[in-house]
Amino acid sequence: MTDPLLSRERAWALVTEHVQGESLRKHLLAVEAAVRGYARQAGADEDEWGFVALVHDFDYEKYPDRENHPYRGVEILQGLGYPTWVTRAILSHADYSGVPRETPLEKTLFACDEMAGFVTAAALVRPSKSILDLEASSVKKRMKDKAFARAVPREDLTRGAEEIGLPLEQHIANVIEFLRPQADALGLRGTL
Repeated sequence: MTDPLLSRERAWALVTEHVQGESLRKHLLAVEAAVRGYARQAGADEDEWGFVALVHDFDYEKYPDRENHPYRGVEILQGLGYPTWVTRAILSHADYSGVPRETPLEKTLFACDEMAGFVTAAALVRPSKSILDLEASSVKKRMKDKAFARAVPREDLTRGAEEIGLPLEQHIANVIEFLRPQADALGLRGTL
């Protein structure tokens, strides 16, 4: 059984306490859905992985700068008694933190963070505005368009797939598949 400290309810309480913006909340939910999907595939503890994914950016709204994010969030979690593997995974998703990604969870969080956001953006520009008819090939094509979602470093998308040992197109397809059941919560059902 999962530690109550790592319950989804605790994670969501942290998110709602620290994140007011709907877009950041949806990003956290999307990353959670993707990471949980990979946890299921790996036979890992879905609640533990999901907790980390759901809270990985909970300090970003208050501290969007590299001097503070994700360090302030990690300090809050440490103060609440969260284990080192949780805070280490969160630190490792920021390349500039100097914490190398070593565990499957750490690599998966990094791989899903930018990809979930990019897949979301790709779904929202479709005529249907839906993830339900989005294909990996369409997302891959969008990656070549430098003007599209220009804040997303393409090298992070490709490196994330490499770190979890998957071809880029397979990683994209997996993230789409993992987000589809959450289409309503993520605002990605569109007109379908």
